[in-house]
Amino acid sequence: MGFIVQLLLTAGALWLSTVIVPDIDVSGSGAFANFMTLLVVALIFGLVNALIKPIVQIFGCAFYILTLGLFALVVNALMFWLTGWLADKINLPFHVGGFWAAFWGAIIVTVVSWIVGAFLPRKAED
Repeated sequence: MGFIVQLLLTAGALWLSTVIVPDIDVSGSGAFANFMTLLVVALIFGLVNALIKPIVQIFGCAFYILTLGLFALVVNALMFWLTGWLADKINLPFHVGGFWAAFWGAIIVTVVSWIVGAFLPRKAED
């Protein structure tokens, strides 16, 4: 159940980034097509963050230390941009117009996920 909630949360945050950032758009044939596109893109985004981001973090460890963690913003933007590129490669109508669009989109997705996650109940740990 938590996976579905996280997927819907990410899809909603992606939708908000398409509303706020001019160079990020989803251009399906209708509302349902856009919703399904955002769900698939949210799944791709989750896979990119789960599989590729840890590798980038390991190799970029020195940059994280050197920039006092600000390099994480660049990594998040690159993961968002990669998600847009992968969506384009599988012919999804989701487009990220460049690094700066990805940068602001990643910030929006992170902030929305953080805010909504703060209000969701957490599973009690044993």
